[in-house]
Amino acid sequence: MRGRLSWIATGIAALVVAVLIFVSIDNWQRIGGTGISLNGWIALGLGVVVTMAVGVGLMLLIFISNRRGYDDPPQARD
Repeated sequence: MRGRLSWIATGIAALVVAVLIFVSIDNWQRIGGTGISLNGWIALGLGVVVTMAVGVGLMLLIFISNRRGYDDPPQARD
């Protein structure tokens, strides 16, 4: 039963991703031939760099927390 639910959840997630891709492509084509200015490219690049830095930083915190034992369940004191 658990395996079946996992496959159903995976199928629903794949369907949602497919619909989002279709909608994104459709919207991109409706926009037409618009260009991005230099300021737009700079903002896009900074957005990507900041997003990646936040992601890497959070993953680093997870690894540090795990290695130092902060994620361990609490233990009773003697």
